[in-house]
Amino acid sequence: MNPEISEAIQTRMLAGGVAGATIDAFLAAVEKVAKGERGQIPESTIEPVTELPSLESLPAAAAGTDDLLNQLAVIKLNGGLGTGMGLEQAKSLIRVKGEDTFLDFIAKQILHLRTRSGAPKLAFYLMDSFSTQADTLAHLKKYPELAVDGDLDFLQSKVSKLDAKTLLPVTWAASPEMEWCPPGHGDLYPSLLGCGLLDKFLRRGIKFLFVSNSDNLGATVDLRLLNHFAASGNSFLMEVATRTAADRKGGHLARRREDGRLLLRESAQCPAADETQFQDITRHQFFNTNNLWIRLDHLKAELEKCGGVLPLALITNSKTVDPRDAASPKVIQIESAMGAAIECFTKANAVLVPRSRFAPVKTTSDLLALRSDAYRITEDYLLVLDESRHGQPPVIDLDSKYYKLLADFEAAFPHGAPSLVKCDSLKVVGKKIFPANLVLQGKVEFSEPAD
Repeated sequence: MNPEISEAIQTRMLAGGVAGATIDAFLAAVEKVAKGERGQIPESTIEPVTELPSLESLPAAAAGTDDLLNQLAVIKLNGGLGTGMGLEQAKSLIRVKGEDTFLDFIAKQILHLRTRSGAPKLAFYLMDSFSTQADTLAHLKKYPELAVDGDLDFLQSKVSKLDAKTLLPVTWAASPEMEWCPPGHGDLYPSLLGCGLLDKFLRRGIKFLFVSNSDNLGATVDLRLLNHFAASGNSFLMEVATRTAADRKGGHLARRREDGRLLLRESAQCPAADETQFQDITRHQFFNTNNLWIRLDHLKAELEKCGGVLPLALITNSKTVDPRDAASPKVIQIESAMGAAIECFTKANAVLVPRSRFAPVKTTSDLLALRSDAYRITEDYLLVLDESRHGQPPVIDLDSKYYKLLADFEAAFPHGAPSLVKCDSLKVVGKKIFPANLVLQGKVEFSEPAD
């Protein structure tokens, strides 16, 4: 790579307060881009994964498994804003049930787990972003006992957007903050290393890490999985779920022909010619839930072997520096996925889990289901489907023209969610205000009257 590019990137990122480990990882990725790589994974280089162990097949947690909780750290990825719903604060601060937000549920789950187990100091942290940290920590002050060592979070980093022609850090005087972008959740590894938390965990005797997204309340500590992972001796375990038609455009698990290692292929890494195979859910059957189990001592050894930088698969996105202005300079944004680390370890595996462990809230339609009586709260603060639904959530389709933004959604349901426990599907077209005590059953559709 041209030394001028390397020096310019390093200077910009150091001035922006970015940690050295993240800079090293980013420079390694830029070097690949400079050589012409774009992170493409052709179909000819991979094979489908057809068989995996399932969570249901694992034995119940054995006696003594609680002791493993003393060797576990739980991290929730909490860097995202609710911009897709019109918010400018942490997405995890959206109310889910009553007045409880995602953060409230997560805090209560961790505190309950500590209370019922022999691990009152179970390690828990959030990976926040510069945009979410202040609001998050302010909200969690109501749980002073949540922080065991005084800290509750560490920061994910930021990386420079690069000029598409020169690969130099782009400048945009009209809005300098747009010169930066998130590095993707693959930044977990350099951030853990750079802030010293990885070494802190190891000094405390913590061997295992469970990491998941903060908007996925299905991703809880399952002692069967912890026991299975600890006994396996694996370095990395990915929870996957069966792809459906709704998941065909999302990433999938595969196996590399060259060395037999598992890998994760995202849509941005699929050549256009292979799109049909990529979207074939009978061929590529499993997708990454982003619930990961990692052996921290093995991670440290791999980082040391690789000079402090895991060689994560490249994800490049071509955009404009101001996404709202198509005439603004074209840039390349470089990202990485934390699940891509599955191919960095010789001893890595995946486990098939039920869809209930993957319940992220991406839209107000998802939120309406959780707020309704189709879901109930257990004594250990889990949100689970009512038993009468036999594992099938209601299918909800709210008109994005009127309900995409949280404020509009709240205005449409001023009395709370309707009863959906006996509702198979709900489709709403047009603007409506829903009354109190509304009970919906079977297949329901509200449509604007014809002109």
